[in-house]
Amino acid sequence: MRVVQNMLLTLLVTGVLVTGTLRAQPVNQNQSNDAWLAREVGHELITVPWYSVFDILKYKVEGGTVTLSGAVVNPTVKTDAINAVKHIEGVEKVVDQIEVLPPSPMDNQIRRAVYQALFSQPQLQRYEVGNLQAIHVIVKNGHVTLEGSVDNQQDKDAATLYAKTVPNVFSVDNNLIVGSGSK
Repeated sequence: MRVVQNMLLTLLVTGVLVTGTLRAQPVNQNQSNDAWLAREVGHELITVPWYSVFDILKYKVEGGTVTLSGAVVNPTVKTDAINAVKHIEGVEKVVDQIEVLPPSPMDNQIRRAVYQALFSQPQLQRYEVGNLQAIHVIVKNGHVTLEGSVDNQQDKDAATLYAKTVPNVFSVDNNLIVGSGSK
């Protein structure tokens, strides 16, 4: 019995020493923690209720601080995003830079028209598939910003071209990223 107790004590002490050794690597551990935290934040944000093709949520992770940015139509999406991220293990601080877009019937009309103009095109229909569209349409005071990612430069250029055909659109900023794992 005494031998078993000594073996267990030795294993316990060894486990503590090994754990302590693993934690003594701050650079790799911080990078690993940031990568893990970034994946968790991304997962939480895409599951926010009412997050849609007309919103964009972005984030940056530095240590335990998560900075949220982007633009949303519904203020509830902003509140839900902040609350979802606050509850992730390892998040110490959330910096809120999410803009709530001003309510506007004209902007709502433009959102719907740009959505129709983009996703009615056979070339761009694949980016509409699923509940997480690869192209997000952000409209503020008649100015359209396209966010997200596409497979190639031709699709990016086509999205700009089709968005510019919508009446009452003052400008189109295309922030689509080419080739970053879009649908």
